[in-house]
Amino acid sequence: MVGYAEALTDPSYNGQILTLTYPLVGNYGVPDPSVKDDDGISKFFESDRMQIRGLVVHELSLTASHWNLTMTLDEWLYNEKVPGISGIDTRELTKKLRTSGVMMAALVVSDTEIDVEKIKTELASATHYNSEQFMDVVSTKKEQFFGQGNDSVVVVDTGTKNAIIRNVLELGYKAILVPWDTSYEKIMSYNPKGVVLSSGPGDPQKCSNTIDTAKQLIENNIPTLGICLGAQIIGIAGNTETYKLKYGHRGQNKSCINLENNQVYVTSQNHGYGITPESIAKSDFKLWFTNADDKTVEGIKHKKQNCIAVQFHPEASPGPFDCKFVFDELKHLMEK
Repeated sequence: MVGYAEALTDPSYNGQILTLTYPLVGNYGVPDPSVKDDDGISKFFESDRMQIRGLVVHELSLTASHWNLTMTLDEWLYNEKVPGISGIDTRELTKKLRTSGVMMAALVVSDTEIDVEKIKTELASATHYNSEQFMDVVSTKKEQFFGQGNDSVVVVDTGTKNAIIRNVLELGYKAILVPWDTSYEKIMSYNPKGVVLSSGPGDPQKCSNTIDTAKQLIENNIPTLGICLGAQIIGIAGNTETYKLKYGHRGQNKSCINLENNQVYVTSQNHGYGITPESIAKSDFKLWFTNADDKTVEGIKHKKQNCIAVQFHPEASPGPFDCKFVFDELKHLMEK
């Protein structure tokens, strides 16, 4: 219903065709992409461009009303050269996805009858999502510096959302964004108080450089927070296993249980891989959060070291801010 400006620019959606289940999309338009906050970060978007491959909606609102809009959703898609399709029964499509799981797809529009078998053949020969190399696309190519604090936090960019950087700054630290394959030695050359391994798209097993770095961060007890893909990378570094979820968790209303206080939190999520629950018992971690619906792993804490990780997005954008306290947990580790 809301949040498409943030969702469509979330690097975790890179390489995917996104379908929205709310029947009318685009009625509040799109804000100005060029507007920055005082720290030079995009004020309304989670990256510098649209990340999705395509958008599927039931009804596209061609007119929009909002005090902050500069264009319609249709105009934004056109400007970014991202294809979209409307007039689709998105709830029926959602039921197919909920039964069969995520799948390869194509958008096809034609005035004549569409040759479905031909499209299936073309899809079969296309690069499969699992085989794509996302880090070269979504990660920064050079280090970037944000904020004015005395102490810094290094954010390893495996598909960072701008909201993660904003939250680091809100804690009172400078943020240093570094490429996904930055070595432990290079990270420590910045003398950080802590490290954040960011969210991002794709299979964590393809981030071997980041996994090696995470192992050294854990071994040297550097205060570290992993978010989404970063959580899976930290999990692998601490001897857990990962797997591809049949459906993935995507949305703004996923219920998670904090096992430390038995409190349920509503979370924002966007990931297609997870930590294998059975692997935690023989790992270096203990379970912190679990999913209220399917009992999947939603958060872990290292048994000895200053290392925590969550599958959901504590920075929200879009979604509820119930779990912003996870950043306070990182601050506690850094100041301890």
